[in-house]
Amino acid sequence: MIKTDTENPRNLFLVAAVQDRLVGFSRCEGIYLNRFSHKVEFGVCVSKDFWGYGIGKNLLNESVSWADSNGIKKITLNVLETNDKAIQLYKKHGFEIEGILKKDKVLSDGKYYNTVIMGRFNE
Repeated sequence: MIKTDTENPRNLFLVAAVQDRLVGFSRCEGIYLNRFSHKVEFGVCVSKDFWGYGIGKNLLNESVSWADSNGIKKITLNVLETNDKAIQLYKKHGFEIEGILKKDKVLSDGKYYNTVIMGRFNE
């Protein structure tokens, strides 16, 4: 996936490493259909042991900067409704809630959770 994203100018794959250990990554993926050529979908993952160190924030900052400097007008993402810290971080970076997918995920506790759809549009 990293090799494919490196060769694709509409994709970005970033990694975060601590002492040669992969502790997080983020990905922006674009679609080549003309009607979607203005946007990418963003996703991020940070190992739980490394939460609270700003790794996700840095990956987000770099991804937003890359998108803005490459003429990408919209970044979209999905986040679990219970992830308040992430939702607030995304809002601070100009993302808005665009919708809710109700009972979208079933987690290990057997309960259903909503997915929050967010987007950031760069004029």
